[in-house]
Amino acid sequence: MTEANTVSTPKGGESRAAQARTDVSAGEGSLVTPKGTTRIDGGVVAKIAGLSAREVSGVYDMGAGTARALGAVRGMVGGDRSATQGVSVEVGERQAAVDLDLMVEYGVAIPDLAGSVRRNVIAAVERMTGLEVTEVNIKVDDVHLPEPNGESGTSGEKSGPERSEQESRVQ
Repeated sequence: MTEANTVSTPKGGESRAAQARTDVSAGEGSLVTPKGTTRIDGGVVAKIAGLSAREVSGVYDMGAGTARALGAVRGMVGGDRSATQGVSVEVGERQAAVDLDLMVEYGVAIPDLAGSVRRNVIAAVERMTGLEVTEVNIKVDDVHLPEPNGESGTSGEKSGPERSEQESRVQ
C-alpha cells in the first residue's frame, strides 16, 4: 500500500513532496485523506520538539534535575543523551500540545528565550508533522551559572586556614 501523503502531483504533472498541513485550506488536513490516515506517534513529536528547542541560543539543557543527572550518567558510559529529555507531548489526530522543561544560561532574558523556543518548536513540529500545535508550555527549572575563571575543578576542597576553619564549624 502506498502512503497518500508522501507524493502529490501539481498541475504541471511534476511529482514533488507533499506540503505540511499548514499549506492546506482550513478544515482539510493532509493527515486524514479519503485514501487513508497518517498517525504521528508522540515520540516523534517529542523528538522534534526537543531538538528544535535545543537549537535556540540560551537553552543550556533540558529536563528537571533528576532527568539531567541521568542523562549525564548515560553520556559518561557512552550512551547518547535522549532528544526527548525534558519534553512531554499530547498528540491527537490533528493537533499536538508540548510541555518543555528547560535549564537556561545565566544572563539570558527568560521571557524572550521562551518566546523564541515556542516559535521554533511550533514551526518545526507543524512543518515536519502537519499537526497543528495548540500550545507550547515552558517551565524553566534551573539557571546554568558560568564557571569562574581560573578554577578547573568543582571538587570544593579547601586548603590552608579556610579548611580548618570550615572543619571546626561542622564538627
